[in-house]
Amino acid sequence: MDAVRIDIARLHATWMELAFPRQLDPGRVVGKWTPETTSQTFAYYLWAAVGVPLVAVGYPLLLFGFAARFYVTRVDSAATRLGLVGVVLLSLVAWGALTVAAWVREFSTGGLLAVGAAGVVATVAAVVAVGGSRLGGRGTSVLIAYPAAVTAFLLPPVVAALYSPALADVVFPNTTSLAVWLLDGPLAVGGLGELIRARFDLRGTAYVLMWTGISVPVGWLFGLLVALADVVRPQPDQSTGTRI
Repeated sequence: MDAVRIDIARLHATWMELAFPRQLDPGRVVGKWTPETTSQTFAYYLWAAVGVPLVAVGYPLLLFGFAARFYVTRVDSAATRLGLVGVVLLSLVAWGALTVAAWVREFSTGGLLAVGAAGVVATVAAVVAVGGSRLGGRGTSVLIAYPAAVTAFLLPPVVAALYSPALADVVFPNTTSLAVWLLDGPLAVGGLGELIRARFDLRGTAYVLMWTGISVPVGWLFGLLVALADVVRPQPDQSTGTRI
């Protein structure tokens, strides 16, 4: 409970720092900033009150960020030990072994193409993810590395389904159901769903484009939640300047 209380306090202080200085980590000399005039006091407490429901909604997301950071740290550590070339070689070996297994099991030509295409997509996405994380900076990691990493997980089955009827029977109907839900739900605001329906047909490579479009915002969300977790509860290594 003490940890929860500290997390919530720091999360609210993070919100306060968006509008007022020295709220999250006040300086030892000058201390935490406090309002001095009536207008500043009104704005300060109004901003604090607005942040209370946002913190109530945001804390479960912060917990998800803590969990995501746990696994991201281990994946990042493994990628650091392997290096960019090692990641490429590992991906090629893994997907190459799957391709050989498909050939030994006498898959059709389409099945072999499915495994090979999925391997290419996964390898390229993994390279982009590792390269983005190595460029340095939290913003670069959120904008590039996380979307590429999510793409490496989500896109290969979709690419493989373009060549494999067995996979297509599973992937494409579920993708269509998801697309209908998105168009009738979140994307229905402002008529965006109807515009997308009029402009695009969900078939062939449109499935790939759709999942790419999903991977990017999902990756950004993961990255933002992990970044928020780093701000609210910094990891010990960050005190030495080491990026996690």
